[in-house]
Amino acid sequence: MPVDPVALTADLVRCPSVTPEEGGALVLLEKVLTKGGFTCTRVDRGGVCNLYARWGRQGANRTFGFNGHTDVVPLGDEAAWTMPPFGAEIKDGFLYGRGATDMKSGVAAFAAAALDFVADTPPDGAIVLAITGDEEGDALDGTTALLDWMAANNETMSVCLVGEPTCPDVMGEAMKIGRRGSMAAFFTVTGVQGHAAYPHRAKNPMPAMARLMDVLSSRVLDEGTAHFDPSSLQVLTIDTGNPATNVIPAQSKATVNIRFNDTHTSAALTAWMQEEADQVAAEFGVKIAMRVKVSGESFLTPPGELSDLIAGAVEAETGRKPELSTSGGTSDARFVKDHCPVVEFGLVGKTMHQVDERVEVAQISQLKAIYTRILNDYFA
Repeated sequence: MPVDPVALTADLVRCPSVTPEEGGALVLLEKVLTKGGFTCTRVDRGGVCNLYARWGRQGANRTFGFNGHTDVVPLGDEAAWTMPPFGAEIKDGFLYGRGATDMKSGVAAFAAAALDFVADTPPDGAIVLAITGDEEGDALDGTTALLDWMAANNETMSVCLVGEPTCPDVMGEAMKIGRRGSMAAFFTVTGVQGHAAYPHRAKNPMPAMARLMDVLSSRVLDEGTAHFDPSSLQVLTIDTGNPATNVIPAQSKATVNIRFNDTHTSAALTAWMQEEADQVAAEFGVKIAMRVKVSGESFLTPPGELSDLIAGAVEAETGRKPELSTSGGTSDARFVKDHCPVVEFGLVGKTMHQVDERVEVAQISQLKAIYTRILNDYFA
């Protein structure tokens, strides 16, 4: 009997796996996959639950990998939901619930495709599912833990498909062959507090902060590349917390976010921002401290055999040739790309992270059909 991806999606949605809680989702998957002949290993680290499942012998000549996550973002205003957030109820052709789109339906569709595939046509090779419970969180002990465990245990993937939602509006319209890099910089400008009527006795940090933010945000980082849009630096906040109308503050803080293409590295961007900060500090006679957090580097899987495989299956099942995109935020593909070639394809993501998150039921079955065709074509 074929595995029903809609029923499996519903079962997963009913698991309240808000990061970092496992919520029963990985326990459910382990049970289903083990029953289907997969060898399953829990790879938990740092309080995060992860699952590694393999069908076929270790070290097979070719191994098709799938990466996804079962953790979900918080509910937000639960009172605003019109459907139970963990009820997985179906209404008007949509299955409702937190994680329905991002990305329990993707995990369910691939698991169902893989289970049916190995039962009907055992491939000459192996299939791996690397499922994390820490994609929506800090991502320090999720897919990275799985990849570390794989390296230590001689487990490999030849290629990998990440099942994140990739289609903006219509099923099959886009797949991702790379992602922009993402980093944040936190600035603290320190001067000397004083009375606004006696500015010569103080050192106001605000003009320096304004100058620095203007210099950074006015810089044209690049004009874009063959597969990427132009890089972007956005000022997110400037905080001084000064309620007084006659006091020059001692300190001001600001945060910027940079989404960057393959023209840059986080190290080069960090060096540029530090140089600008040092110049402003010297000009205004203040101290400027900078702290940087890098979420991921820019990467690209060049168009070729893997992207052709995925695009061909998508077009065969949907009638649409997907755009090769690098848009959007970060995903765990930023970690997988250091292990093997990786692309992303999943369903329409319009409601992910929203109140009343929902997925069109027909899309779940269609996604399983696409994943099944990918496996058939890969092992043909």
